[in-house]
Amino acid sequence: MPHSYSALWVHLVWSTKNREHILTPLLKHEVYAVINNIVNDHEIYLDCINGVEDHVHLLVRLRTDQSVADIVKTIKGNSWDYFKDDPEKYVSWQDGFAAFSVSPSHLKRVRSYIYNQEKHHRDKSFGDELKEIKQSTKLHG
Repeated sequence: MPHSYSALWVHLVWSTKNREHILTPLLKHEVYAVINNIVNDHEIYLDCINGVEDHVHLLVRLRTDQSVADIVKTIKGNSWDYFKDDPEKYVSWQDGFAAFSVSPSHLKRVRSYIYNQEKHHRDKSFGDELKEIKQSTKLHG
């Protein structure tokens, strides 16, 4: 087959090291700008990104030659490398991540969820949020 096609969408989530509340509004936007540059440099399709002080959410589409683990490693590693020498903007990520497949028919709902992170976290912790997402993605047989 001369051409390959992929419609594999993934909702990625990871936290700051020790879930520290370091992503202040100002730093958060700089981190997102750095991540946007990284994904552009590495031909990763980032649909949207948002988060709160202790974690980020991304919606990405995988190409046929990309894996979830490689994308996360690229984004986390390069963003850490960018900030590592600035003690006022030091950003470090927790090991690991969560990845959830997203049906193309649910993209609008997931985008809305990501864009509304501040609202979700007024009364919900990161841990509670992950439990809720995991519960909603379980297959019912």
